[in-house]
Amino acid sequence: MTQHGTGTEESAARQRARELFGAARRITALTGAGISTASGIPDFRGPDGVWTRNPEAARLSDIDSYLADESVREKAWRARAEHAAWRAEPNDAHRAFVDLDAAGRLRALLTQNIDELHQRAGLAADKVVELHGTMRRTICVDCGAPGLMLAALERVAAGETDPPCPSCGGIMKSAVVFFGEPLDTEVIRSARSAALDCDLFLAAGTSLSVHPAAGFAELATRAGARLIICNAEPTPYDDLADAVLRGPLAEVVPDLVAAPVSDSAEPLDTWGDPSTWKRM
Repeated sequence: MTQHGTGTEESAARQRARELFGAARRITALTGAGISTASGIPDFRGPDGVWTRNPEAARLSDIDSYLADESVREKAWRARAEHAAWRAEPNDAHRAFVDLDAAGRLRALLTQNIDELHQRAGLAADKVVELHGTMRRTICVDCGAPGLMLAALERVAAGETDPPCPSCGGIMKSAVVFFGEPLDTEVIRSARSAALDCDLFLAAGTSLSVHPAAGFAELATRAGARLIICNAEPTPYDDLADAVLRGPLAEVVPDLVAAPVSDSAEPLDTWGDPSTWKRM
């Protein structure tokens, strides 16, 4: 692994990462809250994160507290209406992944984010695996009816502090995976497939501390992929990485995507794609 430290080490790590990125032909990325901070959306666990500054805020995303306490739901609806994502625009890091996909090198983008900024930047929805759901839609916990978050927030603005489901009158929540809820099995299956079917795995703006999302980086390396980690703070998987970068993601990710692409006569071979397996 290339460590981050002095300016010389940082430069060497950046060069190593660019070489690995340029040599990769099938890239799977995992993005976290850190990629949207340049768009004005605060992260959760960083030094100035939402939960760091106000640990009580995590209760608004705890399914047991949410279902049991109307006051928690009312606070949650106010927080949704005031969320910075409604004013945020994609930044250069989001746009860089669109360029990577246009070049035919992006296998999939797994994201822990719920802001849909990747899609708003122009990345096709079928390339984005939303591990933790989306804040832009709602779902009824009683009947499962889906809805649009903006429509629900219009009701909040009109005076409904805890708007019930228009279909059955049940409790509505954002279509985000709350603490205490399982992740969608199909979503996890898609993410695993993408982690196994790449020759380079990029983890950008994620602490790699929340599972199962964090484990996809290790899964990819076990399947033979290179690993690049770009995050402001150390992660539990830094020692597995071929390169670790700490710079601003709106600069680092576009720089990686712009790295010269290396031609290779060797056939692509990934654990998750039988069509690429070498024949004896």
